[in-house]
Amino acid sequence: MANRKFEMYQYRQIIFQMRQGQSDRQISKSGLAGRSKCQSIRALATQHGWLDMVVELPNDNVLAKVMNAPKRTSVCVSSALPYRDTVLHWHHQGINAKTIYNGLVSRYGYSGSYDSVYRFIRKHAPTAIKATVPLHFEPAEAAQVDFGQGPKIVDSATGEVIKTWFFVMTLCFSRHMYVELVGDQKVETWLGCHRRAFEFFGGVPGKIIIDNAKCAIIKACRYNPTVQRAYGDYAQGYGFIISPCPPREPQMKGRVESGVKYVKGSFLPLRSFRSLSDANVQAQEWLLSVAGNRKHGSTYEKPLVLFEQTERYLLNPLPSTPPQLASWEKVKVHGDCHVQYAKCRYSVPYRLVGQTLWMKVSENMVQLYHQHELVAQHPRLCKPGKPSTIEGHLPPNAKAYLMRDPTWCRRRAAEIGTHCEALVTHLFADKVLDNLRAVQGILALSKHYGNARLNAACQRAIAFNSYRYMTVKQTLKRGLEYEALPEEQAFDYLANAYTQGRFIRHEADTQH
Repeated sequence: MANRKFEMYQYRQIIFQMRQGQSDRQISKSGLAGRSKCQSIRALATQHGWLDMVVELPNDNVLAKVMNAPKRTSVCVSSALPYRDTVLHWHHQGINAKTIYNGLVSRYGYSGSYDSVYRFIRKHAPTAIKATVPLHFEPAEAAQVDFGQGPKIVDSATGEVIKTWFFVMTLCFSRHMYVELVGDQKVETWLGCHRRAFEFFGGVPGKIIIDNAKCAIIKACRYNPTVQRAYGDYAQGYGFIISPCPPREPQMKGRVESGVKYVKGSFLPLRSFRSLSDANVQAQEWLLSVAGNRKHGSTYEKPLVLFEQTERYLLNPLPSTPPQLASWEKVKVHGDCHVQYAKCRYSVPYRLVGQTLWMKVSENMVQLYHQHELVAQHPRLCKPGKPSTIEGHLPPNAKAYLMRDPTWCRRRAAEIGTHCEALVTHLFADKVLDNLRAVQGILALSKHYGNARLNAACQRAIAFNSYRYMTVKQTLKRGLEYEALPEEQAFDYLANAYTQGRFIRHEADTQH
């Protein structure tokens, strides 16, 4: 508020409130002026006796002389003044202030600051006003496209509140428009709006002039913009040229900018929409009645009439088969052999973990490419969090784990032998620990040691009450599976004790 310019009637209002006994804080809260400004006004009013209710308030001429009296200020001479001609000459050549400052330092030993040079240029070399030239377009030569902020629509069926934008395509010659309300600005939405706009016009203009929205341009640049891959494919399919505006120059697509304002001022106000589809039905009716039959402020003709008489027949024909509505995106393969798109996961071959792939997403299909080679293809999922996994994409150990489920393990254990089946049944009966991997490991030992040895090793593990993978493995590794079991060892010990003991009496000695 320090640089705010006050009119005389505002000074009069402030002085009047001061005469009523209001404090500077109260006046500041009312928004008339800040507290520091009120303090300076109060000082002047007190000095001239204007706060006395008996004294009549002065007229505007007297107020102006007092309030606008020149203040005593110290004269400040810019340190860049000795170099005035050089600075202004360089500035008129288009050299920026920073480069001018560096030149003064290096050539003339200038000791002032950059801010001094910058302030000097602003004061003595005001910015030149840029002149513009209106663009002229032939019929069907070009169309301009843009998005505008739409209203929030409450769906009458679901009660959902939908935040909307509206897509506008304006033919540059006739000013005939296509308008569609959408719920987002995704690439798929952008491409779909183009398709429906071309079908609405019955043809395709030769060039589409666009802003630098992310759904169309990945990297904005005056000379080398990077176009979305999907939009580039779409342009080839329909046969139009993409013409992005230079950054920060929206006047290059002034026709559609005006169209956006017209939609906001003429179509959206005083309307209610039951749903997004209802809004678009109303938009179509409005385009063919009100918008199409108004007298345009630049052409002084009705856009729909001018379109029907001239431009419609010069548009490029629609292709017999519309280009596929698909978007491209770079994705990285996660450690679980899946990529993610729209909160859904799709598998790719495990050898590509950590690689960056191109994903092509159409309305019902997802395709993944690595170095131009199709490596995976899935139906497109709609439910967030749901995976689409092809078993052949998983590493061998993961496939084995998934395929060898408890049912398979029990069947395989029965093939090996009764002892192996009993050990597996015991492991699966554990209510605390998931022993699927342990069972899979035990059954895999049959490949190296054979079914008979594994079954014997399982019998020994059961006898020692050690239902563990390492017990079975070490038994087989040391070749102990056919050693005597604990019960057999105890029987042999007792037999030896009664027949081969050190102090036992033999039958021959007992007869004497």
